Amino acid sequence: MAAPPGLPRAEEAPTSEPSSDSRAGHLSFCTKLCYGIGGVPNQVASSAIAFYLQVFLLDVAQIPAAQVSLVLFGGKVSGAAADPVAGYFISRSRRTGSGRLMPWVLGCTPLLALAYFFLWFLPPFASLHGLWYTTFYCLFQALATTFQVPYTALTMLLTPSPKERDSATAYRMTLEMAGTLIGATVHGLIVSSAHRSNRCEDAVLPEPVAVAPDATRLYSIAAAVVAVTYPVCSGLLCLGVREQPDPAAAASGLGLSFLAGLGVTARHPPYRKLVVSFLLISSAVQVEQSYLVLFCTHASRLHDHVQGLVLTILVSAVLSTPMWEWALQRFGKRTSALGICVMVPFAILLAAMPTAPVAYTVAFVSGVSIAVSLLLPWSMLPDVVDDFQLQHPHSPGLETIFYSSYVFFTKLSSAGALGISTLSLEFAGYKARACKQAEEVVVTLKVLIGAVPTCMILIGLCILMVGPTLKVPSQDTSRRQSLHRRTSYSLA
Repeated sequence: MAAPPGLPRAEEAPTSEPSSDSRAGHLSFCTKLCYGIGGVPNQVASSAIAFYLQVFLLDVAQIPAAQVSLVLFGGKVSGAAADPVAGYFISRSRRTGSGRLMPWVLGCTPLLALAYFFLWFLPPFASLHGLWYTTFYCLFQALATTFQVPYTALTMLLTPSPKERDSATAYRMTLEMAGTLIGATVHGLIVSSAHRSNRCEDAVLPEPVAVAPDATRLYSIAAAVVAVTYPVCSGLLCLGVREQPDPAAAASGLGLSFLAGLGVTARHPPYRKLVVSFLLISSAVQVEQSYLVLFCTHASRLHDHVQGLVLTILVSAVLSTPMWEWALQRFGKRTSALGICVMVPFAILLAAMPTAPVAYTVAFVSGVSIAVSLLLPWSMLPDVVDDFQLQHPHSPGLETIFYSSYVFFTKLSSAGALGISTLSLEFAGYKARACKQAEEVVVTLKVLIGAVPTCMILIGLCILMVGPTLKVPSQDTSRRQSLHRRTSYSLA
């Protein structure tokens, strides 16, 4: 099949001999599977952290809410700062016998496993709990970023065949979604008995109870199980995947630093609109996930449904992803974005009527909305980059800067949202492991689970919908450019 006439000659060359190229760049099922498995540990760990770290720090480690806000804020900021730093050093590293990217993945693996385990470990010195968890959460976030950057970039060095790269990316996304589901499920099943309220049923006064030895032991077991996935999956990645030499080392935007490229991209109006809108939406999703367990534990009688609700959200998100991929193609991206606001009335309903049937309905609808909120920005970013290149045809390629700066700002916004919201619990008078929290704490949790995500989502959608639709290149050219970019970045 002939290449479209508008494509440059450099892109026409691979299509001249499709059979020989496809055979030379063919990836086996084993290679694709091993490559996909390499991304599982980070998703398993991130899923467990998203749902359970906050309640662990507050109720098991018994850290004051103000210190918990600093832990969460510091960890997210360290992960955001590690993005450009990791990209800088990795892009300037030399190729070794195992490749240029693989040594970074393997080098981070043992440190990541240890950092994750100690993140859930309860040290004997109570006075330094805040410092302990801040240190290991910051270390984990920085190492996870340093692991993820070369791993996702490895896609481009698997094969010269775009079709095979797309296929490998599909394997990666599927297994990463499975890892997200497995992480929250396995971790939740192990620690579920630590959050049951049987000991508080007969309590008259809202006095705190001692930390149950079983709680610390269960969290340590869950941490060990997740930590083991790092060396196992990284070993399979190393054994099953061979990194190919990079034929085009002079990649896009190589002559610009991160800050210089950030200044160029920030002046592009469609990019600013996309970033601001999804900063609000992604922060709303983070707040909803982080406070679900606390809301069920302290603001409703849903203690025994925590694991079921978490599982419902994740299963709903995974199963609805193919539907949203079809909707993006059928109805367009801006129309599909309205699916995010479906969770708004249900979130308010949960805060007003925290019963089990309502909670499971909200969990299912939230999963559907979360799926489209994760897909949309990575689907719209290529259109923004195409629009930028149309307006600045002679500027250096800045695809990497667009993506890395979006991740950078997303992590910073999540840090601010989680830090400020957790600090509000301190002002409300939250008491660790109290059988009954003060009414101010209950109201605060209802606001955090209902009103806060609702406002952030609605404001984000209003910003996204304002203005004309982007004019992008022809469908074939845009599709090839978009697929090329998406293979290097994670949807998780």
